[in-house]
Amino acid sequence: MYSTNKDEVVIKLVGKLSLEFPDIDQLKVRELVEEVLYKYDILPQETSLASSDIEEKLGIYLATKKLDGLSQQTLKNYQYNLMKFADYLRKPLVTITTMDLRMFLAQRCKGLKPTSINGQISILKSFFSWLVNEEYIPKNPAIKLKQTKEPKRLRHAMTEEEIELLRQACKSDREKALVEFLISTGCRLSEVVGVNKADVNWHEMSLHVIGKGAKERKVYFNTKAKILLKKYLLTRSDSNPALFVTSKRPHGRLGGRSIQREIKKIAKRAGIEKSVYPHLFRHSYATHKLNAGMSLPVIQHLMGHEDPATTQIYAELSEENIKHEYKKIS
Repeated sequence: MYSTNKDEVVIKLVGKLSLEFPDIDQLKVRELVEEVLYKYDILPQETSLASSDIEEKLGIYLATKKLDGLSQQTLKNYQYNLMKFADYLRKPLVTITTMDLRMFLAQRCKGLKPTSINGQISILKSFFSWLVNEEYIPKNPAIKLKQTKEPKRLRHAMTEEEIELLRQACKSDREKALVEFLISTGCRLSEVVGVNKADVNWHEMSLHVIGKGAKERKVYFNTKAKILLKKYLLTRSDSNPALFVTSKRPHGRLGGRSIQREIKKIAKRAGIEKSVYPHLFRHSYATHKLNAGMSLPVIQHLMGHEDPATTQIYAELSEENIKHEYKKIS
């Protein structure tokens, strides 16, 4: 039996190496592998008999993360990807090795972009770190997993001219109010979706939004946004508490996908060639505030960044913009 298993491993190894390196001498490789394995007995892994406790611990992990304030979308993402992992590896958590994780990632991440691969790695790291902290497993097999290098993407903020073109391309009162709200608050898309009319302090021209990790913060809007928002609200006869609602009855809360489509439609009407999406308004907000002289700690607070390094990215991008402008006139 041991001999049969050994032969199977030798054949598989030679086959795999031949695929990776087509020009290798298969007979020579086989000889070398057989020589290395000569004094070893090889047994197949009895996966069918191994009881996996991943699903059970996953349920507790997700419940804990929900209490920590993770959004429903993030929890769904964690559950979906960790269930994929559970289906792939039917064995007890204490027996999982770094190699098991690497093999899973190699299979799961075929054809994925570096950002998506890093997302998969982060989910595994978070789960196994929690398992160690809760003392379900003695050591963390995910600790050796390294993030892949992502290409640095330079997202150029919208120019004042582009923003003005967007303003002029708006037709309905809702479009005008939505665009101005995005320009002046720098809110995340999820925050815009969640805003209610009652959250707005018209006198102070501010409102409270619920950001990442269910954290509340105060943001401000300009006079133009105040006028356009009030004008838009006067056109509504519904009783929905949301600040932005659908144009068709029964006037439900305007969702994230709808806002994305709306912005895309306005940008096309404005004749703007580059991709315009809600998060670009937030990016432009930070860049313009920085260029106008606002300090990084203030921008960090207004944008709800937990880590100052996130805000620092805008400072670096701002420098790129300054260089770009300088080169244009030199």
